[in-house]
Amino acid sequence: MQPAQRAADKAEEFPWWLAAFAVMAVAIAVVIAFSDIYGQVFLVVSKGIGITIGVALIAFLLATLLGLGIALAGLSDSKALRQASRFYVEVIRGIPILVLLFYVAFVGAPALVALYNLIAAPLVEHGFLDTLLVRDLSLLWRAVIALTIGYSSFLAEIFRAGIQSIDKGQIEAAKALGLSRFQRFRLVVLPQALKVIFPPLSNDFVSMVKDSSLVSVLGVSDITQMAKVYASGSFRFFETYSILAYIYLLLTISLSLLLRRVERRMRATG
Repeated sequence: MQPAQRAADKAEEFPWWLAAFAVMAVAIAVVIAFSDIYGQVFLVVSKGIGITIGVALIAFLLATLLGLGIALAGLSDSKALRQASRFYVEVIRGIPILVLLFYVAFVGAPALVALYNLIAAPLVEHGFLDTLLVRDLSLLWRAVIALTIGYSSFLAEIFRAGIQSIDKGQIEAAKALGLSRFQRFRLVVLPQALKVIFPPLSNDFVSMVKDSSLVSVLGVSDITQMAKVYASGSFRFFETYSILAYIYLLLTISLSLLLRRVERRMRATG
């Protein structure tokens, strides 16, 4: 290949979009550093970054575990488990995340507390436990539960597709070697399925970070809620929501780049 052609190929492959974003990000950072207004907005809104990342991480971890369990139930030999898994996936996927947040927070949480008090009533009477009040279940955890339930249905389908992509001949060979069902899944199916499901899983994690902004409707102090409170008090809507969008872009694009790097390494070691 000629040097000119190689240079042209490298120029074509160069992530110009990323360079443009980097220039924009640096320009906004300079504005934040030298502008009292934007600097103050950034300081206020950024206080919610820990809540945003924490909610996304915890909810995604729980959704991954729940989704894997639902996927395995959907692939089991039991017809009842398969039908229950399909029912869960189809129903939950049909409910918007925002509606699910409201339902879990204001319907599911009181019902859960009432069920706990009913079961724990004998222990409460003897002083071993205290009666649980609805306010004892914080809105933060209600939001985490709602995101967990909502995303578990999508992750279940990702796990199911990844597991089913494994050649059945390998599973039969593992069975012939005397491996148990759990050993076949842990040693043969899961390592190969992870390479298939990692890209959609990483995409869903980035989506989880963005959808975590919905928890602000419950008053959870994430960056969106911090921005809403500041903007409503200062009436600086342009500055506040510009900074909010900037922070979300930094979070999501950084995560996307990191996860793509991990994905390339997984392919290289495969």
